[in-house]
Amino acid sequence: MLAELDGSKAAPKPPGADVFDLTEAMAAPAPAPTFRTIDGTSDVVFSNRPAPPLDRGLISSETIAAVGSAFNTLAHTIIGQNARTLEDLVKEMLRPMLKSWLDDNLPGLVERIVRAEIERVSRGR
Repeated sequence: MLAELDGSKAAPKPPGADVFDLTEAMAAPAPAPTFRTIDGTSDVVFSNRPAPPLDRGLISSETIAAVGSAFNTLAHTIIGQNARTLEDLVKEMLRPMLKSWLDDNLPGLVERIVRAEIERVSRGR
């Protein structure tokens, strides 16, 4: 295009000048591996030594037993008076949600099922 503007003519290209020849010397080097190799040794060590006994030098075993007994008595008293389990709490929380869902969906559900049953029975005759 510039040659046309200058008024000069470009020399014709020899045949095969547009061919780009790839050689082995032009090949890209192989990519380096992106993974690490590991050795087969484990970094977790198990020991068969027993755990050292806990040092309870501040209070005696009788005191520990007495305190444990007092807390167990308290726990049984609270559970006995307020015997609500997790299941009871879940039922209590779900009851209003279930009632609301049934109020919203049960009439349409029953109507659809009854209509389908009536249609099935009427075709059976």
